[in-house]
Amino acid sequence: MQPRVDFISLGVRSVDASRRFYAEGLGWPVHREVPGEVVFLQANHGLILSLWDAGQMQAEAGTDAPAGVPCITLSHNVGSAEEVDQAMRQAEAAGAVIVAAPKTQPWGGYTGYFADPDGFRWEVAFNPTWTVDAAGRVTV
Repeated sequence: MQPRVDFISLGVRSVDASRRFYAEGLGWPVHREVPGEVVFLQANHGLILSLWDAGQMQAEAGTDAPAGVPCITLSHNVGSAEEVDQAMRQAEAAGAVIVAAPKTQPWGGYTGYFADPDGFRWEVAFNPTWTVDAAGRVTV
């Protein structure tokens, strides 16, 4: 098995509400969709963020609905602290709940956290040591 992630699928309560948040609010491009069932967003080179009806996802994956907020954080890295602030403002305007205002972290970066309409946590981060080369390899 090759070390890569091609899809990140989130089980959402309302595909329509999640589509409004990500596609209309944040401006992420819709790659494909089945209205009311699933929306595929082009998130990065070769990476799709899938917003999937939670009931359908749980049935296929053989899981129960989580009791609370799933313990997962998705990260969106940007090139400066100012870009963190800008992305956080855009997310809040789109309907996100700010769960941790942006601040300088002890490790030298600058991060903020928001929750999407289903409570999934997103970190918006500027990490001055984070680089990605032309081949897509990450150095931290």
